[in-house]
Amino acid sequence: MPIELKMPALSPTMEEGTLAKWLVKEGDSVASGDILAEIETDKATMEFEAVDEGTIAKILIPEGSDGVKVGEVIALIAAEGEDASAAASAPEKKKEKEEEKPTPSPSLKEGGEQDGKSDAPAQSSPSSQGGDRGVGAAVKADAPKSNEDRVKASPLARRLAEQKGIDLSGITGSGPGGRIVKADLDGGAAARPAQPERAAGDAPKPAAATPSQPVETDIPHEAVKLSNMRKTIARRLTESKQQIPHIYLTVDIQLDALLKLRSQLNASLEARGVKLSVNDMLIKALAVALIEVPECNVSFAGDQLLKFGRADISVAVSIPNGLITPIITGADTKSLSAIATEMKDLAGRAKEGKLQPNEYQGGTASISNMGMFGIKAFDAVINPPQAMIMAIGAGEKRPYVIDESLQIATVMSATGSFDHRAIDGADGAKLMQAFKRLVESPLGMIA
Repeated sequence: MPIELKMPALSPTMEEGTLAKWLVKEGDSVASGDILAEIETDKATMEFEAVDEGTIAKILIPEGSDGVKVGEVIALIAAEGEDASAAASAPEKKKEKEEEKPTPSPSLKEGGEQDGKSDAPAQSSPSSQGGDRGVGAAVKADAPKSNEDRVKASPLARRLAEQKGIDLSGITGSGPGGRIVKADLDGGAAARPAQPERAAGDAPKPAAATPSQPVETDIPHEAVKLSNMRKTIARRLTESKQQIPHIYLTVDIQLDALLKLRSQLNASLEARGVKLSVNDMLIKALAVALIEVPECNVSFAGDQLLKFGRADISVAVSIPNGLITPIITGADTKSLSAIATEMKDLAGRAKEGKLQPNEYQGGTASISNMGMFGIKAFDAVINPPQAMIMAIGAGEKRPYVIDESLQIATVMSATGSFDHRAIDGADGAKLMQAFKRLVESPLGMIA
């Protein structure tokens, strides 16, 4: 029997993916560890390795196919010594045999019985049937009536309702005796399906979300198919804004001391080929602040609150297909040079779609920096199941009070978005205060 090659689950949450590219073709010999295909998940494009040895007998799912379910057979491998052509035709032969099997009647059982009863005609007696009613009458009496038979409606109304797919049982008729007439079907209410009655005191159920309808427009345009990543971003951010009560807290932070320290550190790290960015230092500052204010290093989990013992910072990175958040694990304990080196590697592989699931799934909080685009301030959307995200604006020269005198300083605005189910406003304010202090006195984060 051929070996079935199934769509792999390349991440814990993956339910389907896109078979982006086959790296083998029918007739190729493969060994364990060979790269067979590239699979596009909701976050990255990953390589799919062979586990078994053999010959690619048949490719069942062509490259470029979207929505391939996890566990679906995508190809067949003929084992060593097995005829590849025979292996390729095995599924068709199996299907033909199944179709050739006679299908027994579901109502007939062994011995000619029907549903456990004899197929002999039933005998009626006056005492059991009530007078001269026969079997036919008894069967007719037991037959259930359809909703249409119980509803009083004119023949024209019934015909129109059938054409429009309208359930007459949910319409109140305006004709004689409550009879439904054509006029009752012309109103807007008739076009809506009937809703089940609700018992007194029952809370109304929220309306189910409906998929977006295609937009009809005469404006010249191009319809671009959404990638798996863009679909996931749309779904998760919609859920975040609908389900998480966001609270936003903003502080202005002086950057001059941090910029001076960065310049000094880069001069000393130049020989090692390491260059710190401002964002590397802000990652460290957020991580240390989360450890100082553990009430914000949490995650809301239904009837539980998860309190984390380390700060894993998810860093928003823009890539061609959307956005991904590689994680600096344990950023509170790592040196600035280690964070810079790791971030450079993660960002590079993120843009190539080569991150592993464990490198972008998880994290205890996020940071998103749009300062390089000149954005002064913004409110970021929380990345569930995390409970906070720090939005960083551009550093710019502003009038700023220093030592009770108005001076010109480099100042940036930082806005924290907090899940108010898990984090109180006062605790969020403490985190923003700690973050501001660490950035303005940066030696505190590396001491």
